[in-house]
Amino acid sequence: MIKEATLGAGCFWCIEACYKELKGVVSVVSGYAGGHVDNPTYKQVCDGTTGHAEVARVVYDDAVISFDELLEIFWFVHDPTQLNRQGNDVGTQYRSVIFYHDQEQKEKALAYKDKLTQEHVWEKPIVTEISPISNYYPAEDYHQNYLELNPGNAYCQAVVRPKYEKFKKIFADRLK
Repeated sequence: MIKEATLGAGCFWCIEACYKELKGVVSVVSGYAGGHVDNPTYKQVCDGTTGHAEVARVVYDDAVISFDELLEIFWFVHDPTQLNRQGNDVGTQYRSVIFYHDQEQKEKALAYKDKLTQEHVWEKPIVTEISPISNYYPAEDYHQNYLELNPGNAYCQAVVRPKYEKFKKIFADRLK
């Protein structure tokens, strides 16, 4: 069955690059979710006034890859202890967030977060927001497939590519 997940782990370029490589993932679209402005622009979201987070909308076949597996990768590819930031990207638009689409996703996200907290995987508390999806807007076309289309970009070289390469090594058995 085809399902959707909407996940924010800081900059959407990083998580988009990782998720689109997974077996069972049909598509990944960078976008904005959780704010109060309809159809925001990248500039508006970056200004931090819309309430939106940069997210990836992941469409997946749950007969091939489960929501649990998507969560495992979500927790791996970013630092969920940084409030409203990832590295040098600062602001609520870079928050760690899982926008759940149904009760099952909510329960799984909360359970996974609790498990990681109890296991003390990170020294600091996990600050990942877990909220119902209320809206989602695709980002502008130039944000889609960003790493693939902009491999020489300085941000991609310094931030995106290292995360992406580490992800590919750890999850090699799950790649297309």
